[in-house]
Amino acid sequence: MQIGMMGLGRMGANMVRRLMKSGHDCVAYDINPDSVAALVKEGAVGTTSMEEFVNKLAAPRHVWLMLPAAITGKIVDQLANLMKAGDTVIDGGNSNYRDAIDIAAKLSAKGLNFVDVGTSGGVWGLERGYCLMIGGPDEAVRQLDPIFAALAPGGTAGSKETGTAPRGYLHCGPSGAGHFVKMVHNGIEYGMMAAYSEGFNILKAANAGKQERAADAETTPLSEPQYYQFDIDIAEVAEVWRHGSVINSWLLDLTAGALKADPQLSQFGGRVSDSGEGRWTLRAAIDMGVPAPVLSSALFDRFSSQGHSEFADKMLSAMRYAFGGHVEKPKA
Repeated sequence: MQIGMMGLGRMGANMVRRLMKSGHDCVAYDINPDSVAALVKEGAVGTTSMEEFVNKLAAPRHVWLMLPAAITGKIVDQLANLMKAGDTVIDGGNSNYRDAIDIAAKLSAKGLNFVDVGTSGGVWGLERGYCLMIGGPDEAVRQLDPIFAALAPGGTAGSKETGTAPRGYLHCGPSGAGHFVKMVHNGIEYGMMAAYSEGFNILKAANAGKQERAADAETTPLSEPQYYQFDIDIAEVAEVWRHGSVINSWLLDLTAGALKADPQLSQFGGRVSDSGEGRWTLRAAIDMGVPAPVLSSALFDRFSSQGHSEFADKMLSAMRYAFGGHVEKPKA
């Protein structure tokens, strides 16, 4: 099957490679000509403009976008002016599901299909495959099944389960449903990452009873230091948890690998970005009255890591000084 891929970043380029390995014909376009050239060497058809990109596709055209959410809507509008009734636009980026619903309605009026695909797998997708959460019209999704099957992990050989979910892709519902499911997926990801990080931080501090602590009014004493005398190798703990533990996961595998390579994580500064999905998940939870305290805590912790709590922290110090004369201690 022929498909066009626009956006050849870390995921888009590897998706093209995985599709070509399965025998699909890929037409590639990116604003960076070097990214296109690299895939042309591997067998893709390269293009240098959006017009050429669309013209190289046979009707009915299928165009997959792997772009930042901030520009996806604009690019879809440009594509819609070049495409014809019966063609399909697929958005595989981390876009807001609300945008998917609105875009689908706008394209439908022109006779175009819009399919939103929440795509999980990151830079490992070429090797492992991608988990795909799909929203869109039934017939458009059906036409794309060979593409989804090639990108997905593929399932377990000999499995008696029916449907596509065991193979790693699922038609979740109408336009917007794919991005909605991926949005919640990423909200859960925030919470899981926070839980692992906080747990390992507690393990790292388990030798607190051996540490010198200031004896002053600004330092909480460690009343029972004899209970915190452990020098725990957290890299080895991460490794042992990978084998038979209830909390084992691919995320833990990646964590163990990071700790093995750099136990102090010295190459990282601790600023954790959020790309929107956590915020959108909480907005949906609030709209529907669904409690999500873990996910909200994880999101707000990311805000703090970005420096957004600095003024509030200064305000706390100012109030303590104002009412009690407490002089702020320097940061460690």
